[in-house]
Amino acid sequence: MESHVRGRRGQCGRPIGSGKRASVGAVCGDGMIVNNREEKANPGLWPSLREDLRTLLAEDVFRVWFDDLRPLREDGEKLVLQAPNEFAAIWLCDNYRGLLEKRIAHLTGRTMAVELEAPPEPEPEDAPPQSRTAQRRSAAIRKFDEADLINPRNTFANFVIGPGNQLAQAACVAVANDPGRAYNPLFLYGATGLGKTHLLQAVAHGALGKRTRIKIVYTSTEKFTNEFIRAVQENALGKFREIYRRVDMLLIDDIHFLSGKERIQEEFFYTFNELFESQRQICLCSDRPAAEISRLESRLVSRFQWGFVADIQVPDLETRIAILRKKALAMRLALPEEVLQLLAEGVSTNVRRLEGALNRVAGYVAFSGRQINCEETRRLLQDIFREEAAKMVHIDQIQRQVAEFYKVTLADLLGKKRPAGIAFPRQVAMYLCRLLTTYSLQRIGSEFGGREHGTVIHACKTVEGAMEQDASVRNAVETIREMIR
Repeated sequence: MESHVRGRRGQCGRPIGSGKRASVGAVCGDGMIVNNREEKANPGLWPSLREDLRTLLAEDVFRVWFDDLRPLREDGEKLVLQAPNEFAAIWLCDNYRGLLEKRIAHLTGRTMAVELEAPPEPEPEDAPPQSRTAQRRSAAIRKFDEADLINPRNTFANFVIGPGNQLAQAACVAVANDPGRAYNPLFLYGATGLGKTHLLQAVAHGALGKRTRIKIVYTSTEKFTNEFIRAVQENALGKFREIYRRVDMLLIDDIHFLSGKERIQEEFFYTFNELFESQRQICLCSDRPAAEISRLESRLVSRFQWGFVADIQVPDLETRIAILRKKALAMRLALPEEVLQLLAEGVSTNVRRLEGALNRVAGYVAFSGRQINCEETRRLLQDIFREEAAKMVHIDQIQRQVAEFYKVTLADLLGKKRPAGIAFPRQVAMYLCRLLTTYSLQRIGSEFGGREHGTVIHACKTVEGAMEQDASVRNAVETIREMIR
């Protein structure tokens, strides 16, 4: 049974994953490659562009990132370059594709798109036939849709473990080692940019690394929904169900998007049941616990909680520094410890944003050709630091603002009294704490007189329901939210 993986497209217009374009062949010198044929007649634009970059960039930057690039194809509208490896292709695409296109426009007076590709994976000549067959099958496993592959960087080896994600990471490793038996279903939740998608895709990589015959589908809830709608329109529900109900492992991202979609929830309910009853692995990611997903059927909530539920929390300072060190090492970027410390302190709520800040620093170092210090880092990232500071909302701020708005004392808001005039403002405060901060349910409950996390969940659902039914409640909550901001 051939296996499949579904994921995301890279930013270069090519799939990011272990599957490579079959038309790419070997490269000799600066020769052009088209469908495995060497074009010797016309060297194309690359030689002049290469020399232009050599004079423009610092010597070490050019040597590390551009010296080993080779042209693959050029058709007047697009130049395709081959990087020495997968990481270099991704890095150049993310950080230098714009520069390449600008320099082409400067040299030729016309616009031309640039794409970066990784080289094809060579097959060892001395491998026995059975081994080569297994390698071909392993490569096929990773293909579900040629335009849609999981990110090759999202592996367990590239995931930095800290107190906020240690439990989730351990559960994911266990699932990858023993799908369908260790923890089924596995439900991960946490705020945006904390590594849920990374771990979900790492499970796929880990399972593929241990088995040549395993069928995996990775997708988002939005894509699942769109494909279901298309299947209904085209009278192809049988094919749709064959894809999602005949897999060994189903990985679904952003499951909270099921909220309010009754027909999709019903379809997913039966898909879940069939996979679970046949002991096939289900992994789900959400930005909130299952019990907090509004308008989600109770039968789905209970099923999502059957297996193992893990919360991914905001990484602490030490973990953020470790993440930066690992990313900088992968970029071959040497930064002073004080700069790493400044970055980790300045961007604290979102790992993805932290990586973006590091990329900006890396670009500055590459273009300037010199080391960066804390003063230059502050100036370079002042907009990011300012936005991060504005986002930092603390529980006591919310409590004071809610108490002031509803004309109750802070002591009453945090106390044990339960009259309606106090209970509902307290619930609003809990709801806003959950909405505007990254604190766990347990932490929020403890800040309201030592209440349980279940009380916080109930408060959030009560306020959400009141906002849906009563416009005045919705306006009041939005007003408080703006005041806090």
